[in-house]
Amino acid sequence: MDRRPIAARQTSWAVRMAESLARSGITPNAISVWGMIFGIGAGLALASTRTGVLVPLWWLGGAGLVALRLLANMLDGMVAERQRSSSALGSLFNEIPDRISDAATLVGFGYAAGSSPELGWLAALFAVLTAYVRAQLAVSGAPQDFGGPMAKPHRMAVVIAAAILASVVPLAGIAKAALLIIAVGSAATVWRRLARGARFLQKGAS
Repeated sequence: MDRRPIAARQTSWAVRMAESLARSGITPNAISVWGMIFGIGAGLALASTRTGVLVPLWWLGGAGLVALRLLANMLDGMVAERQRSSSALGSLFNEIPDRISDAATLVGFGYAAGSSPELGWLAALFAVLTAYVRAQLAVSGAPQDFGGPMAKPHRMAVVIAAAILASVVPLAGIAKAALLIIAVGSAATVWRRLARGARFLQKGAS
C-alpha cells in the first residue's frame, strides 16, 4: 500500500466532492498547496489564542483549519485518480506541504494559550520524524507504514479535540497536555515503524 488508508474516501460526500473538484480542473498539486496553507493558518490561529482577544473564535478557527488541511490531504489523491493525472513532482507535492503543515500547526499550538513552545517544537520534530522514517524505510525496500499510535490523522485529531475543548472550557494546560500526548505518541510511532521496517528488511535479506 503506497498511500494512507482513509475510510472517508469511500463515503458518498467525499466521492461527490472529489468528482466536482476533478471537473473544475483544479490540479491535485494545487489542492496539496491549499492543504499546506490551511495547516499554516491553523498554527497562526492557535498561536493567536495567546493574545487574549476573541480566544474561543481562534480556538475554533484553528480546529476548523486543521480539519480543512486533512480534507485537502485526502482529496488531492482522489482528484488525481479521477483526472487520471500524474506529475513528475507529484510525490514532492504530496509530502513536502504535509511536513510544513505538521510543523506549522504543532509549533503554533505550542504558542497557544496555556501551552508550551518547547513541547510544540518537540511534537513537530517527532511528527516530521515519523514521516521521514516511513519514507526512508520505503526507499530501503520496506512497505509504506502508516501505522500509529500517533500517525498524522491521530495527531491532528488530538489538536482538533483539544482546540474545541479549550474553546468551551478555558482550563489552563489543555494544549500542553495535548502536545505531550502527541510528542510521546509520535516518538512511539517512530520506534514502532523502525522496528517493523527493520524486521521486514531482515527477513528479506535472509
